[in-house]
Amino acid sequence: MGRKNIKALTGLAFLLAVFAVSCKDKTDCCTVPPPPASGERQVYVVCEGSMGNGNSALSLYLPAKDSTYEDVFRAVNQQSLGDVFQSMTLIGDSYFLCVNNSDQVVVIGKDDRKVKGRISIPKPRYVLPLSENKALVSTLFSDRIYTIDPKAMQVSGSFSIPAQNPEGMMLYSNRVFVCPWDTASQELFVIDPATYHIRQTIRLEGRAPQEATLDREGRLWVLSGNAVKGKRAYLTRLDPDNGQVLKTYVFPNGADALRLEWNNTKDTLYFIEVNYDGGTQHNGIFRMGIHQQELPAQPFIAAQAYQYFWALGVEPGTGNIYVGDPRGFIQKGIVYVYRPDGSKLTQFTTGVGPGHFYFSGY
Repeated sequence: MGRKNIKALTGLAFLLAVFAVSCKDKTDCCTVPPPPASGERQVYVVCEGSMGNGNSALSLYLPAKDSTYEDVFRAVNQQSLGDVFQSMTLIGDSYFLCVNNSDQVVVIGKDDRKVKGRISIPKPRYVLPLSENKALVSTLFSDRIYTIDPKAMQVSGSFSIPAQNPEGMMLYSNRVFVCPWDTASQELFVIDPATYHIRQTIRLEGRAPQEATLDREGRLWVLSGNAVKGKRAYLTRLDPDNGQVLKTYVFPNGADALRLEWNNTKDTLYFIEVNYDGGTQHNGIFRMGIHQQELPAQPFIAAQAYQYFWALGVEPGTGNIYVGDPRGFIQKGIVYVYRPDGSKLTQFTTGVGPGHFYFSGY
């Protein structure tokens, strides 16, 4: 369950329900299974759903055909995916889907999307593959990270970190960087993937680190903050080899930042700023170069009044920018596709609460 999915958004949701413009469905999206994956470009959309309603969905967009399937999992498996779909990860020939309020990781086939197995884990968030036989699963509301065997589709163990809510994880140079999305924590933990012992603790200026990513120069960028709980957002660039902080960017008060994504050359960083109160300040898609000295003041793609964005992805090769509008998590979402220059290319409808993109076949 995402932090804003938990927060009550009744006023904004009502306005979105009244004023949102409906999109024309391009297929019989919920009942017709998509064609088997055959190497063509595919854009999967992780749709969280609205918490407690069990209406999460795996949507699929085929750019070459401009066709959309809003609930691939239900169409193929004749059942609901579950409650709050958080992330998907490819390991071998299977996708591992974290459905956190259903306390399970659902495993489906890469090509046919049929269920292959389920792994019971409390509040799973993200999966980090370490090898074909080992992967880590981060969790919400605890200090534990679980180890799984992807081939056996079973939990093989777990270990704890000295903070709550292990969230984003990244493997680099035989080390796992773990972001604890904990408002009491200012630490980034570096874990030995063989022993699961903490090799290094890196102190950050911002609290509640949530995700980490590498740029083209091999520098690590960490996004911290939790505006809902009053913790200001920070963006930190550091040297992952020695933990030295190179630059810290401080977001304005009230700006809630999320979803770090790179352009194809990994020298331009995109992220979302969200305004939940219906205003346009600190609201939209922002971008900045890796050597830029200040955070951008104006959005590259602005959200409109009573709108905010929740998903962000950059298509490999084309550099097209995919942006998800959750429309208050009370109705079908919309994905807008923009060219690299920011001009709009197309849009399509998804399941409720588009939160992440996964690009396949590129």
